[in-house]
Amino acid sequence: MATPGAEEDVLSRYRSPLVSRYASPEMGFNFSERKKFGTWRRLWLYLAQAEKSLGLPITDEQIKEMEANLDNIDFKMAAEEEKKLRHDVMAHVHTFAHCCPKAAAIIHLGATSCYVGDNTDLIVLRDGFNLLLPKLARVISRLADFAEKYADLPTLGFTHYQPAQLTTVGKRCCLWIQDLCMDLQNLERARDDLRFRGVKGTTGTQASFLQLFEGDHSKVEELDRLVTAKAGFKRSYMVTGQTYSRKVDIEVLSVLASLGASIHKICTDIRLLANLKEIEEPFEKDQIGSSAMPYKRNPMRSERCCSLARHLMTLVLDPLQTASVQWFERTLDDSANRRVCLAEAFLTADIILSTLQNISEGLVVYPKVIERRIRQELPFMATENIIMAMVKAGGNRQDCHEKIRVLSQQAAAVVKQEGGDNDFIDRVRADAYFSPIHKQLETLLDPASFTGRAPQQVAKFLKEEVRPALIPYQSKMGGKIELAL
Repeated sequence: MATPGAEEDVLSRYRSPLVSRYASPEMGFNFSERKKFGTWRRLWLYLAQAEKSLGLPITDEQIKEMEANLDNIDFKMAAEEEKKLRHDVMAHVHTFAHCCPKAAAIIHLGATSCYVGDNTDLIVLRDGFNLLLPKLARVISRLADFAEKYADLPTLGFTHYQPAQLTTVGKRCCLWIQDLCMDLQNLERARDDLRFRGVKGTTGTQASFLQLFEGDHSKVEELDRLVTAKAGFKRSYMVTGQTYSRKVDIEVLSVLASLGASIHKICTDIRLLANLKEIEEPFEKDQIGSSAMPYKRNPMRSERCCSLARHLMTLVLDPLQTASVQWFERTLDDSANRRVCLAEAFLTADIILSTLQNISEGLVVYPKVIERRIRQELPFMATENIIMAMVKAGGNRQDCHEKIRVLSQQAAAVVKQEGGDNDFIDRVRADAYFSPIHKQLETLLDPASFTGRAPQQVAKFLKEEVRPALIPYQSKMGGKIELAL
């Protein structure tokens, strides 16, 4: 068998579809080896700079050498070192030292592996949130425009997926938006609650740094503060074991799982509406819905969102179990698990937000289909209005109620047993008993009179809650998104 080339070699190995098929380049890079190990080198630089400023014998020449080689990473050498040492951090210490011979003696001075490992994870989580938040804001903005456009369009409401009172297309969309606004707040809070692990040593006691600074507690505290600030954090965790508490990962993945639940609900609604032929996701000119049934317009984008959202919702189980079994100051059974679940949660959230943005930018509404369904169900919903009108015209409520009960059951039989249209109103018009209100029937059956304050609720909600929440993201709203696949 011929030796495969680079392209064939890639095709011969499993690659996660989260990266190869779906996720954005930005989120893919955020969890890449280059971002990870480049951040490790920056953290070693921050540590050396801070130690130098507090009086340790570190030279400007050593600092400049580290600065010049931050992205000069020999990944082949690092892999060979790790294979030999069975330790990823020390492999990269040696690799960094190889291109920084003058600084070799002070790289990683006083630090433990989690100095670079955990602090990098926290930087990556923060940056991941910063990528997701504008995407979520864009989805909310697109849906807000949709809700505003259809704020007045009556549609049949459903409870238990059975016909209920009317609402409007825009009001239903606001139910989706409200959930996403809660997610926006939750993601912002989770990001802002993140702290830096900082400079804490092997079991979190800072003993090695206290020794470096000859027992000067104030310098150790200042070292922690300086490195935390250099990494772009306002605060560090005051106490840690060898790692930051793995409950932090629970908080991070919990808000992403909650986002997954919101998007699953939204896209399930869209799939149900597509079946009713009332609303459809965008369907491209050359898109094929089925290899066997050419007429089909399957809601494949919404289905993708539901499929991936299910995966996202399950990932929170990993940090829950990991945090529960961290023995004392730490055990290493968290490491392999976290490599998978943290990255996959952000990659999955990134994908479903991009897909939902694409859906929300191209939603198609079919008012005539919606109107027809209203006509089928509205006559029964109008019975209370008819009774009230008859009473105002001098009728007896009990007599009227009985008349309507008989006529409505006759109409229901036509619909259910014969497959015909709802002829309840025709029966009312044909019954002389209801002659006092025959001229009012059109008014009594106006769908707009059954939607209550739905249009007003949409306007107030968008103005007072949604638009203000989007202000911090206005400069990142961007244009429409096209899906690669």
